[in-house]
Amino acid sequence: MRILHIIASADRSEGGPVEGVFRLGDAFRTMGVEQHLLTLDPVGSEYLADAPSQVFALGRMHSATSGPLSRLRGWARYSPEALHWLRENVASYDGVIVDGLWNYATHIARRILPDSGVPYVVFPHGMLDPWFRDQYPLKHAAKSMLWRVNEGPLLAHARAAVFTTRVEHALAQDTWRPWRSHDEVVGYGTAAPPVFTRAMAEAFAEKVPALAGRPYLLFLSRLHQKKGADILLKAYAQKAEVLGCDLVMAGPAEPQYLRALQAISVPSGKVHWTGMIEGDAKWGALYGCEALALTSHQENFGVVVAEALACERPVIISDQVNIFDRIKKADAGVICQDNVDAAAHALKQFAETSQQDRVEMGKRGRDLFLREFDIYETAKRLVAILKGG
Repeated sequence: MRILHIIASADRSEGGPVEGVFRLGDAFRTMGVEQHLLTLDPVGSEYLADAPSQVFALGRMHSATSGPLSRLRGWARYSPEALHWLRENVASYDGVIVDGLWNYATHIARRILPDSGVPYVVFPHGMLDPWFRDQYPLKHAAKSMLWRVNEGPLLAHARAAVFTTRVEHALAQDTWRPWRSHDEVVGYGTAAPPVFTRAMAEAFAEKVPALAGRPYLLFLSRLHQKKGADILLKAYAQKAEVLGCDLVMAGPAEPQYLRALQAISVPSGKVHWTGMIEGDAKWGALYGCEALALTSHQENFGVVVAEALACERPVIISDQVNIFDRIKKADAGVICQDNVDAAAHALKQFAETSQQDRVEMGKRGRDLFLREFDIYETAKRLVAILKGG
């Protein structure tokens, strides 16, 4: 069986669903299923060199000119070449997964897939969440028009619109009308992490030499407004002394937003900025932290949360991370609302948790990962849907 993913970009530094797509590919391969990606990345992009699956990158270089039309094309990743490629090649696949919405990739999917005879599913990956409507009302107005002519029909003709959680599904249905799709909740997650090695700890230490072996909380995600990084920093500033550990902020960011975050007043020498970390350094950061902290305003699933659980680390997350209820039920972390006072209280609560209780919390998190967040189960469900099961 051959499955094609249609996704705007396979650039991990942009965040979004691509890391989960690659982990699905790992699971597919264990099932004898071949995974390809069609993306709108510029041809020959360096970050595609180590992609674990074959990537057909058919996008154009971003225009150096300015103006509204240029900005619109850059945002949408306009690429007629990708449209032509899909028309010519879709019949060679047994199924297609469309990952994400609101860009030229979903436009070409809507143009070609409904009449292709090839079964397909659409993964919104949280992009139908009402948080975006409330935060960006003008964009939502434009999306409402697109919904009627592009995204809505794309979902309506799919074998299924597939969601990671029941919360995500309910929020989407309540926000977008008309809703005509057949829906399935397939779960999500990630592959089990590699076994811890000393090389991982050393690789992370090289990224943060000023940490000097001190205990730390870890933020590991794209630094973006919706991730609530400002909430975490302000809460940490209030509770750093009682926590008795540093804070590592690991992830890529737009320069302007990064400067705004770094302007927040925090204890001197206690916050460390690493930029994006991958490979051994990433796993070293996860295995070595006291807890992962993610105080997001909106988080469809939170793959990094599942990764932390798999590494037996407790998590401190907001109740806007859509898997918070399962973590709360399993007693695998501390849950708070997405505001500074609530996050500060959660940090204090964690600080008052004994080391033994933290270890037990981590073990419960690992058990939860194995029960519910192993991506191999999601891969099996997707294959079954595409096969008509």
